Amino acid sequence: MKPTIYAKFIKFLTEELAIPIDSIEVVQRTVEQNHAPIPMILWQYGLVTLEELDRIYDWLEGKTKTDISY
Repeated sequence: MKPTIYAKFIKFLTEELAIPIDSIEVVQRTVEQNHAPIPMILWQYGLVTLEELDRIYDWLEGKTKTDISY
C-alpha cells in the first residue's frame, strides 16, 4: 500500500471506526511479524465487527480503484 493511501487508511480507522491509535499500533506490529492483512488482524483481535470489516474492505476497494498509479 502506498504511504499516502496508508495514511488515509489509518485516518479512516481512527476517525470513522473509532479504533484507538494504540490498538492500531499493536495491530501494525502483528502485521509486520506475521505478514497478515490489517483488516483480518483487526477482526481477529475483536477490534472490528463483521459489518465494520465489510466497511474496511469497501473503503480499500474504493481507494484501490481511485488511487492506482501506473
